[in-house]
Amino acid sequence: MSDKIELTKLRLVEGVWHGSLKHHGRDGTWQPNIEVTHLDFPVDGVDVQEDRVEECWHVRVPIPVDRIADGVQTFVIRDLREDMLLGSFSIVAGDALAEDIRAELSLLRAELDMLKKAFRRHCVETSGN
Repeated sequence: MSDKIELTKLRLVEGVWHGSLKHHGRDGTWQPNIEVTHLDFPVDGVDVQEDRVEECWHVRVPIPVDRIADGVQTFVIRDLREDMLLGSFSIVAGDALAEDIRAELSLLRAELDMLKKAFRRHCVETSGN
């Protein structure tokens, strides 16, 4: 089996991101050195615990309250020992999101109105045949 590190999201609950980290192709001596960053600044309190029964590492990332803001906030997860990007997760919140959704909804309504008009025109044109 090739050397491969696999990070899987388990859940995001009560402000803590939970994941499972597996390293395929290495013996049991491998230990991760995880760093999580937001806007290139490290996130404190990241916890990585080995689970010998499941043969994985449990990763817990507490999301600092001061990092939650309008828009999309992306957290990047890396293994410093392997110098490898493992994954990321994002939190989307605030007015920016609401405005984006409203704009998208307006565009969908306009397209639906256009399709309704075209369909009605088609029905009128073909009903005379």
